[in-house]
Amino acid sequence: MTDPHLPDLGTKAGRKAFRHEMRMVAVRPRRWGLWFLTGGALLMILPSALDMHDIFGWSPSLLGIMLIAAALPLLVAGALLRRRYRRARLMPVRGDGPT
Repeated sequence: MTDPHLPDLGTKAGRKAFRHEMRMVAVRPRRWGLWFLTGGALLMILPSALDMHDIFGWSPSLLGIMLIAAALPLLVAGALLRRRYRRARLMPVRGDGPT
């Protein structure tokens, strides 16, 4: 007997739906983390590429390191939220079923 709450991973459509469902978990922390990571990497490259050595009195390398440091907790939080959601989603629901 299969649990109706579990995703159907036996069919192609079921796997596709489950992948889509997992992509929609923790979108904001992952998106902001990727934006911060990209911005930080660009700021690390900026001084040598454009010969720019300060942005409003701050070093671009320092700003890049700060953005990368802000991105890491967001990306880790997104991964942990997805892991927690996946575990909860794949666990069979107790109490729903014939006795």
